[in-house]
Amino acid sequence: MSVLKNRDTSLLESEKKTFHSFLLLYTIFSLVILIFSGVLYYKTQKELMFERQNSNLKNYSSKLIKKLEVMHNNFYNGIKYPRFKKFNSAIYDSSEKLIFSTLKEKNVNLNSTIYNINNKIHYIRLLNSFYLGAMYIVIEIEDDTLKHLFSADVIVFGLILFFILITAGYFLAKLMLKPMRNSLHLLDRFIKDTTHELNTPVTSIMTNVEMIDRDIMAKKNLKKLRRIEVAAKTISNIYEDLTFVALGNKTQVKDEVVDLKLLLKERIEFFRTLADSKNIKIECDLYPSSIMIDKMKISRVIDNLLSNAIKYNKNGGFIKIYAKKNLFYIEDSGIGIKSEHIGEICNRYSRFNDSEGGFGIGLSIVLAITKEYDIDIKFNSKVGKGTKVTLKW
Repeated sequence: MSVLKNRDTSLLESEKKTFHSFLLLYTIFSLVILIFSGVLYYKTQKELMFERQNSNLKNYSSKLIKKLEVMHNNFYNGIKYPRFKKFNSAIYDSSEKLIFSTLKEKNVNLNSTIYNINNKIHYIRLLNSFYLGAMYIVIEIEDDTLKHLFSADVIVFGLILFFILITAGYFLAKLMLKPMRNSLHLLDRFIKDTTHELNTPVTSIMTNVEMIDRDIMAKKNLKKLRRIEVAAKTISNIYEDLTFVALGNKTQVKDEVVDLKLLLKERIEFFRTLADSKNIKIECDLYPSSIMIDKMKISRVIDNLLSNAIKYNKNGGFIKIYAKKNLFYIEDSGIGIKSEHIGEICNRYSRFNDSEGGFGIGLSIVLAITKEYDIDIKFNSKVGKGTKVTLKW
């Protein structure tokens, strides 16, 4: 698969990443809202439940009091404490000491009137007459608030509401991403149109510069010609990148064994004029090395690394190029890259220095090609000291 098949998919991938990030945040936010709403609903249901159960609890307590009164007036050995199907109960004396209990929840707070504890509701009532020595009676029933909260109707309603929120988020994300998608498509179309228009003038300039006889030129004009050549080669390199981005997925891929040592010498010679214009010394240590790859693609990798090493280098700096079997690196004495930007330098259109021109696509091309051919690429950089890019395969 051609590396710059990624041209058509890169926008889609960045759009998907943004879309998924937005949808994830929106989903989390929606869940937080639903949970918060659930807590409020639970508290409301609890208050309603207390109000709803209050009259029942009073009736239950009255039934127990009547039973206690009968027991108190007709006490005999073997008489049993009354039990009820709908509630449990307990009686305490004036010192809050338990007399008898059928409660399931043993922790009782006699200072409250009504409260819930461990899915149980306790209702406390003071007796006017101390039947069987009891001053407090406790009525216990099941707390069905949670049962009501997780009823089928509530769950279905919650799922429907969640589905509506996610659906709304999906269309909202699509709507928000549309301007970005249009802008990126316009940018890519601009690059493609620019590439097409640059073809003829770039080729013409490069051809005519190479055809000029330098031996018969005056020294003053020779300097002017060198400036034209530097500018022409800079434009040529940008043109090659734009062509690769715009048309790379339409070109035929031809993997072959490429003599890396020979190719490096050719590309270094091509960029020699640009390096000389900044008095940059290129030091080479090249050993026999080869790689199975499309020659045009590995040329783009080398050209972009060399171009950056020259572009972001200092006047009178150096570039070290080393190659051996399965290894190639290029090191410069340039401005370097901040550590927090290392992970972003290969993103398309990313630029971290406004003093130099460019579209910010060179290193994205390098990364795409190295990924396609499983070439390991590492960047080591220190601000003010330079950058080293290492490729292994």
